[in-house]
Amino acid sequence: MAKRDYYEILGVSKSATASEIKKSYRRLAMKHHPDRNKDDGGKSEKSFKEAKEAYEVLKDSEKKSTYDQFGHDGLRAGGGGQGGFGGAEGVGDIFGDVFGDIFGGGRRGGGPQVFRGADLGYELKLDLEKAVTGDTVEIDVPTQVGCGTCGGSGAKKGTSPEKCSTCGGVGQVRMQQGFFSVQQACPACKGAGTTISDPCEECHGRGRIRKTRTLSVKVPAGVDTGDRIRLSGEGEAGRNGGPAGDLYVELRVAKHKIFERDGANLACEVPISFSAATLGGEVELPTLNGNVSLKVPAGTQSGKIFRLRGKGVITVRDARQGDLFAQVAVETPVSLTAEQEELLMKFEASVKKGGDKHSPRADGWINSVKWFFDRIS
Repeated sequence: MAKRDYYEILGVSKSATASEIKKSYRRLAMKHHPDRNKDDGGKSEKSFKEAKEAYEVLKDSEKKSTYDQFGHDGLRAGGGGQGGFGGAEGVGDIFGDVFGDIFGGGRRGGGPQVFRGADLGYELKLDLEKAVTGDTVEIDVPTQVGCGTCGGSGAKKGTSPEKCSTCGGVGQVRMQQGFFSVQQACPACKGAGTTISDPCEECHGRGRIRKTRTLSVKVPAGVDTGDRIRLSGEGEAGRNGGPAGDLYVELRVAKHKIFERDGANLACEVPISFSAATLGGEVELPTLNGNVSLKVPAGTQSGKIFRLRGKGVITVRDARQGDLFAQVAVETPVSLTAEQEELLMKFEASVKKGGDKHSPRADGWINSVKWFFDRIS
């Protein structure tokens, strides 16, 4: 049976770069690894072997050149391309090359492991006005930074780290576990590839020190609670020359004394007097851009909501400005004088004479109550 084309197996073209070939191989190795497909009758193992053999050839520039010119026959003549699935080195390469980058560090070309610094989180509290208009805020972030005394090496000034005698400076050791050969971080140097006999007095051999840094955060207009700003490379410093992590600033908008926010819309409660609700009038209403006049019609009931279009906010996700919803609350007079109480009683008596003409909701409610009790009696 004719062997399949290696490019076809990996799903790449002949012009694919080494990075593209490696990426495709990793994907196929993860997908078809026998440990993840134990119940498919050996189909995945066959695909796994094919992908491994194809990658062993195409990752090697000389083998790839031979294969491109003469195909499988050329490789057989030269003794190449027979990697297959068997052999401790082949399986170990898979674990180190494919899974190493996923679970931290990686072999980095067979050298000592480098470690990316940890990502950090910071909660930034803003008032509503700054969240709506945007601002630049300075924050103090405690983090791990590279030690300036030893330059991040961890060794005392004037000395340098020594090659690890356990792993030979590679940072990894190979452990044989039955059929599999598993590559893991060296237990002696913890993947660094070096050991320190005379540690730096400032960082005590860690290569990093704890320090509080002041950073400037540009907050875009329209942010809301839960939004996050990523500051690339502003997290903890990496180890062994690894890149720094990122800082994620999570925003929290403080509760406002007047407004409640729902996305692009704002809401507020507006107290109005009994006479203004009865006779109508104009009420001064605050917005984030200054006061506006709200016209209240005669006979306005408590709880009535007025919508002021375009008086809300613009969010980071939508350039359209929201609305302001103002709910009026008719305020009951308190601490009345005797004269005011007398006038109010006279007013109440005159209103009762008009029946449901003056109090349609109250009359309707009374009728509903009568209907309810008649129904259950």
